[in-house]
Amino acid sequence: MIGFLILSLFLGIVVVAFASIIQKKLADSIILFMGVGLGSVVLFFIFNAPDVALTEAVIGAGISSLIFLMALKHLKAES
Repeated sequence: MIGFLILSLFLGIVVVAFASIIQKKLADSIILFMGVGLGSVVLFFIFNAPDVALTEAVIGAGISSLIFLMALKHLKAES
């Protein structure tokens, strides 16, 4: 049962990552990128690595996505 959960999470992360690449709008791509990070957090937690999961949640899904969104807002303000 746990193997099916891990496999489905992994395939979900791959699908969301591919969708992030083919998006036309940058904001949608950034939100999907955040979804990839959150999926990774769940997998790290399942694999009993809570320290890595917490680091990925804070830095990978949180701060990086915020920086990307702020940069996108700044670029739209200039143009």
